[in-house]
Formats: sequence, C-alpha cells, structure tokens
Amino acid sequence: MSLASVVTRANTGLNTSLVKVEVHLNNGLPGLHLVGLPETSVREAKERVRSAICNSGFRFPQKRITVNLAPADVPKQGGRFDLAIAIAILLASEQIESLVSTRFELIGELALGGNLRACKALLPVILAAQKRDALLVMPAANAADNALVQAPKVALARNLCEVVECLTGQTQLPAQLPTSNTDSAVPELPCLSQVVGQAQAKQALMIAAAGGHNLLMLGSPGTGKTLLANCFRGLLPPVGNQDALVNAALHSIAGVEKASDQLHQAAFRSPHHSCSSAALIGGGTNPLPGEISLAHAGVLFLDELPEFARNALESLREPLESGQVYISRAQRKQVFPARFQLIAAMNPSPCGSANGQARSSPEQIRRYLSKLSGPLIDRFDLSVEVPNLPKGTLVNGLKAKEQMTSAQAASLIVRCRAVQRERAGVLNHQLSSSQLLESSGFAEKDLLYLEEVMTRLNLSVRAFYRLLRVARTIADLAGSTQVERSHIAQALGYRAIDKLLAQLG
Repeated sequence: MSLASVVTRANTGLNTSLVKVEVHLNNGLPGLHLVGLPETSVREAKERVRSAICNSGFRFPQKRITVNLAPADVPKQGGRFDLAIAIAILLASEQIESLVSTRFELIGELALGGNLRACKALLPVILAAQKRDALLVMPAANAADNALVQAPKVALARNLCEVVECLTGQTQLPAQLPTSNTDSAVPELPCLSQVVGQAQAKQALMIAAAGGHNLLMLGSPGTGKTLLANCFRGLLPPVGNQDALVNAALHSIAGVEKASDQLHQAAFRSPHHSCSSAALIGGGTNPLPGEISLAHAGVLFLDELPEFARNALESLREPLESGQVYISRAQRKQVFPARFQLIAAMNPSPCGSANGQARSSPEQIRRYLSKLSGPLIDRFDLSVEVPNLPKGTLVNGLKAKEQMTSAQAASLIVRCRAVQRERAGVLNHQLSSSQLLESSGFAEKDLLYLEEVMTRLNLSVRAFYRLLRVARTIADLAGSTQVERSHIAQALGYRAIDKLLAQLG
C-alpha cells in the first residue's frame, strides 16, 4: 500500500478542525514534501519525523513522499502534526499492519529520538475527540490536560514505539497517569473577619457576589481595597461543569496551566496596570485569549484602575455587555467567551487622598478621573467608598470576635443565588428590563421615586436598570420577596463615584 491517511486536529480558537494527513509514496528522487497550508513550524516536521522514525527502529522509505494536510484552507502551525505524519508514513510503507481500529486521532510533537513532547492547547482537542467517540493518542507529557476532564478514550504515549504498539493491539496505553502529592497548594484566601471595619464595603462585596454585579471601590492607599478584593474570591460558589470546562480550555489555549483541583474554582485574574490592550482583551497574529477571557465565569480585578491605558479600559465596554469578545485580524477572526465580573479599585485623586486632605488641585483630580469615561463608569453597578478608619477602630476591631466570616457569607450567597435562579433562571445582573419590571417585585410608586431621583442626579437609563438589579439583590439578601423603598435607597447609597464627580462640579 503506497497511500495511507490518519486523522489529527488543528486549533482555531476554542474550536478544533479535523485534519486528514494523507501520505503517498511514489517512485522518484527520495524526499518528503509537505502541502496543505503548513506554516514554518509544520514544514520543519520533515526532519523531526525522519530522525524519529529511524531512531525508533523503523525504516524511512527511500521514495518520493508527499504529505497532504487536508483541508488546505485551514492554517496549520506547531509540531502537533508530527505523530500523525510519522504513523501515516509507516502505514503507507506497510511497516504497520492490522490496526485494531481505524477510529483514532493522533496528536503530538516528536523529538529526534522518537519521544513525544507536550503540545499546547490540547484540552479543546480532547473534548472534541470525545464527542466524536474516537480514541485520542496524545503525549504522556500532556496528562495534566486529561486529568481536568477525565476523558476515558485517551491513550497517553511516551514515544513512537508505544503508539505503534497501541494501534496494533500489542499494548494498551493508560488514559491517566498516577499523580504525585506534591501538587501546588491552593493559597489560603483572606477572610472577611480579618478586615477591620469597612462595614459598608463588606456589604457591597456580598451584594456583588450574590447578584454578580460589577463593583468599584474608591479609597486612599492602605484602606483595604486590595484585601477586600482578595476576600471576594472566598465568597463565590463553585463554577458549573460547562463553564469550568470552557475556562479550562481557554487557559489551555493561552498556555496557562490550571490544576485539576482548581477546575471548579471561579477564576480570579488580576493583571498589572501596565498590561497592554492585547494582553487584556486578547489578540496577536494568531489570536489568543486575553485576561478577560481567562476570567470567564469568574472575576477580573483591576487594581489602580485609572493607571491602565485608556484604550485598554475602553475596550472592556462591549465585552461587559455581550459576554464575549471579537478579535479580528486581516486573515483570522476569533470569538472568545468573556463573561466575567469586574471588580476594580482606585484612589480618589492622584495623590491618593481627598476631602480636603488632598495635595492635588481640583483640576488635577478632574484630569485624573477623566481617564475613566462616563460609559465605562456606567457599567459599574456599585461604587463604594473605602474610607480611612476612625481613631480607635483598628484596636477595637482587632479585639472584636463577632464578625461574619467568609464561609458564613458564602453560604448566604449560595442560598441567595438559588432564589434568583428559581425565580428567573439567571442571576440578577443578567435580568432583562422586562424581567425586572414584570416579575421582580417592584411597586409602581417606588419606580417613580427612583426615576425622579435618577433625573435629579442626571443618571443614564443604563444606571436606572442597574440600580433596580442591585435593589433586587439587596432584597434577596434580606429574604424579601418584594423590593421595598429602603432597598432602593440602599442601592442609591452605593454611588460613591457619582458623589465624587458631583463634588468636583
């Protein structure tokens, strides 16, 4: 047989495309020719495959070898096609016979000695192969990827010889490898009870966690904004299976490892304020997910918010509304999920202080705050001030014992979220305007009151509905089926950024 074909996969963002590796042996000058839109890293496979076949005890055919990677319009990059090319050559030269099954997929980069090296972004490949009900033969070095999903139809091979033995039925390769107990330990998260004072900020954290609302914290340096944000991680319930797999696949594409014991933990990304727009949103010649996608179904924390580049912050506006990000390049277009919860912290002025203690002039403060556009500020459901502690609060707070812990708050939040999903099928931050007005328990007089306040404060229509969603969450935390005026008034109290801008005139 001078013609053979096997199946592998190429990544196109979160999706994968089946690639058929066809090999034809023909008379003529010996050589290996690759066709089918291979990039440079794929074209270099000819030397890796030749050495791996020879060093594994097989014979490299002294014929004209044509390798076609079909379909030709799908871009191929990386060394992941090496194993499929090598097996197809061995099949075409009849060095492999009597395959146990033809329903298999091959992926892996070959070393010159025949060993298999790890490949990036294999989690989407594993999921796609399981949907097709095909046996995926992949490098044992990628065992951590399958440990996340526990797919049964996976064969982990260390070298080319093991792959041949597996395909011919001489041996059965494991789907999992034994793991050591030296996995990276999950860092212990700070508890709400460790935060002294700041009762309003703690309450805002609980409201944000219960309803999935975006939160902005304003305060002088050292008042506990970053500590509160880190406490927020301990308030979030585990992530569902579907969102957990999507987030793990995004981490795999980006080349960021995610431990199997952290699969169902809500993602928490905290990029430095010097990160570029492409790093935050995603991008590159071959588009990769950015921080907002890595925070999918979790939290994106932006500390020192005004210090981020203006264009990077403005690019957050559409993903915050749509839950996904479109990355367009001349030849590539990708869509990545980006349904994240935004938590941000900032100082009220360039010098860090406000309310008469600032060294900055009002004009300098206005210029500092102008880095945040009105539409971006509008996307925060809550903004809360984290003030300096009054005299005596610190010592007395350290002695106080009757404070709510993160575990107690988390259990309350789980119950609150269950009520929201039972009522509308979604969390409160996802409620549409019609759902809010029809079935969320608002009295008409209270809606008129809020509209009057909104007009007086010159708030947008978007802010109006965000206030309603926050008030609904406050009522849920209080165990109330109806939204009272006191809940709306409390929601209006979480508008610290509007208050600060109004003071500056």
